[in-house]
Amino acid sequence: MSINNVNNNGQKQVIDNQKVNQQQSQNHQASEAAAKSTSAQPVRQDSVSLTQSAQQLAQVQKKSTEAPVNQEKVDRLKKAIQSGEYSVNPENLAKNIALQESDIFGRN
Repeated sequence: MSINNVNNNGQKQVIDNQKVNQQQSQNHQASEAAAKSTSAQPVRQDSVSLTQSAQQLAQVQKKSTEAPVNQEKVDRLKKAIQSGEYSVNPENLAKNIALQESDIFGRN
């Protein structure tokens, strides 16, 4: 008894080559379609928006850098603090802090 075509690799190799070619063709078509779809989409622009609080903070920071500085007074105060001659009046300090807060936050 003989079995014919048991090791006939010729036909199998042709079928395998056809499958490989078919897959390559499908992959190529898919990549072309993907490239077309990405090029057709509009480009997105990034945007940033600041809250009102952030805008106010930016304005305060800008004003603080533009404020004039009396360097002589600053140097005098530094020297007095370093030598221990500067004393703080807590009542005046509290009053001034309260005044500044009312100016900043609009309270009376």
